[in-house]
Amino acid sequence: MFGKRYAASMINRSAGNEQDRRRFLRAAGVTGLGVVGAGALGGVAVPAAAAMTARPAVKEAAAEVSDSAVLNFALNLEYLEAEFYLHAVTGKGLADSLTTGTGSRGGVTGGRAVRFKTKAARQYAQEIAGDEKAHVAFLRTALGSAAVSRPAIDLRASFTAAAQAAGLVRKGQSFDAFACEENFLLAAYLFEDVGVTAYKGAAPLISNKTYLEAAAGILAVEAYHAANIRTALYQHSGGILGLGLLGRDLREASVKLSDARDSLDGTSDLDQGVVDREGRANIVPTDANGIAFSRTPGQVLNIVYLTPKAATSGGFFPKGVNGDVNTSDANG
Repeated sequence: MFGKRYAASMINRSAGNEQDRRRFLRAAGVTGLGVVGAGALGGVAVPAAAAMTARPAVKEAAAEVSDSAVLNFALNLEYLEAEFYLHAVTGKGLADSLTTGTGSRGGVTGGRAVRFKTKAARQYAQEIAGDEKAHVAFLRTALGSAAVSRPAIDLRASFTAAAQAAGLVRKGQSFDAFACEENFLLAAYLFEDVGVTAYKGAAPLISNKTYLEAAAGILAVEAYHAANIRTALYQHSGGILGLGLLGRDLREASVKLSDARDSLDGTSDLDQGVVDREGRANIVPTDANGIAFSRTPGQVLNIVYLTPKAATSGGFFPKGVNGDVNTSDANG
């Protein structure tokens, strides 16, 4: 929509310091257009990783969180989504060059190409996979040498644990997210809704305007993804459920997953399935004001670690995430 020179001018105006500006100019593909000096910001210098006070909705105690720590937290989530979608559409994950960085680099357990039965679901998956890979590359470029490496990721046992907790499969049975299109859509739904609430919840923690604008852009894309997946689940009503799934249809399954997420991230009943209590379409989960709800980083980790307790590892991240933001909230 905007030309490169206009994008460069926006970055120049909003970036906190020269290093931020150079990183984001590279990430946006607008290098070589000139970078204004710090004096153009009115003499006010704002460090890229300036600490600010976070105000989680479920905690009264304030916590100091830097911008780079928040973006690295987001990068961990992008690694997870990128690996999931890339395996589903290509049978393999991120290239090694996109997984290095600070912290312990881990491998990926599970994941394989899905045999999609509809053209729409296959194309949704392909487009989202490309976006998630691009998010990883963008955040790594923006963070530079501060970027964390990909942590160990589990795409096998974690999905089974989540499905059992939601009552989608019986105890002792497994849930293979890559076995069929229906299973894939439910697995994608588990991630996408969490991603939207994670970025919205992280926004107040970011002080650098350039970082905030980038996070807002990714949030918008994640919301588009979530709406696509939620719509696909809604349209599968009455169809044959995935392998081994309990229940009548994918709409009902989405409500069960929603309830399971709610049981992990606190006492508030905010999460919503793709249908409401009357069975009507609920593609966009909002409050009475039409606003999407937020999750704190700790609440997000409750879900991806699959625990309502304070923990530093579990679930989809068996060895935890990399970076300073790595502990789930104590809700249990």
